[in-house]
Amino acid sequence: MKVTVTGTGYVGLVSGACLADVGNDVLCLDVDPDKIRILESGGIPIHEPGLLEIVRRNVAAGRLAFTTDVERAVGHGVVQFIAVGTPPDEDGSADLQYVLTAARNIGRYMDGYRVVVDKSTVPVGTGDKVHAAIGEELAARGAQIDYAVVSNPEFLKEGAAVEDFMRPDRIVVGAGDERAIALMHELYAPFQRNREKLLVMDVKSAELTKYAANAMLATRISFMNELANLAETLGADIEQVRQGIGSDPRIGWHFLYAGCGYGGSCFPKDVKALVRTGQEAGHDLRVLRAVEDANEAQKRRIVDKIVARFGERFDGLRFALWGLAFKPNTDDMREASSRVIAVELLRRGANVTAYDPVAMDEARRIFGDEYPGLGYAMRPMDAALGADALVIVTEWKEFRSPDFEVVRTALKQPVIFDGRNMYDPALMRRHGIEYHGMGRS
Repeated sequence: MKVTVTGTGYVGLVSGACLADVGNDVLCLDVDPDKIRILESGGIPIHEPGLLEIVRRNVAAGRLAFTTDVERAVGHGVVQFIAVGTPPDEDGSADLQYVLTAARNIGRYMDGYRVVVDKSTVPVGTGDKVHAAIGEELAARGAQIDYAVVSNPEFLKEGAAVEDFMRPDRIVVGAGDERAIALMHELYAPFQRNREKLLVMDVKSAELTKYAANAMLATRISFMNELANLAETLGADIEQVRQGIGSDPRIGWHFLYAGCGYGGSCFPKDVKALVRTGQEAGHDLRVLRAVEDANEAQKRRIVDKIVARFGERFDGLRFALWGLAFKPNTDDMREASSRVIAVELLRRGANVTAYDPVAMDEARRIFGDEYPGLGYAMRPMDAALGADALVIVTEWKEFRSPDFEVVRTALKQPVIFDGRNMYDPALMRRHGIEYHGMGRS
């Protein structure tokens, strides 16, 4: 099947590459010529495990191509995916300008039946706006061409996006057009050979499903962080509590880890957008407002621990920071806890030496030359050497089992602030390390 994907970010590039990998003829459109230049030269503009190999394989096979030519892209695919950004507006609502521009372009150039698929995370009612935008362009041309608008939200985890696309647990399709539904069944057939995973519903329900899923996961994270803070005060251990509640099948094990807050391109933005959607509909989503407030406070929790240990000012102190990305296996630092923690440490007079396996170039781009006290190390132990304390922000695999004797001797003061509860407090005591976890007694 001929498919066009507008947008070559995480969602668009992963979707296009994976659809090409099962035999489809995919053309990816982006208005950013730098991104297309990178892709055409054999690279990718994002860090996502396994994606580069799939892109190169399918470009070589002639199933995947890239363009900045809007007319060519609209003329290529019967199925037109819109996978552009929906950044938060000043009021927290999703900014739909890029989605609606893509829709208008389709209406301006389409020459036959098209299924327009909203892959971007969009507020409820966006499908109607996309449908209207296409209709307005067709009317301006005096053209009468059939088309359908479908909501097909993505459920991809950064760092595991390829696996999630190739082996989905469900495929949500919001549509009312039988021809469009049949095409979506055909397109996704290779990804559901062992069982039917495609859930067909109305467009608005599909749009809400995406927001509801992310809001639910964010709620679990903030709830566990709130419990961790309480456990710490009461002298309980949140890890033991996690095991006690996670073993209940009604609760399960996922997203029950306490830490220093969630970040990334999805949870913060989508929680804000859903709160805003509720306000516009006359509903105050009190739980989600609390989720957002708790998360912002949690990002500063580890700094509070450092203040309690070292005092209000950190002049003359240097901290090693392990982890910059908002989660492992990505270089994405959008809304990352590391940004809050690093800036607060620097603001209080400290020097910070940071290490991350893949996100240091992104950190340099974000921080620039604004903070002379911020430096970077090529290896984790280089960051720790001579530091007054180690602060762990991202749970990369390579941080799971370091040589703790080497860590202890490298640090000027053997103190670890563990924002992801990677280590056992009893083990740290045996190694002579002063350990501060999240919710650990």
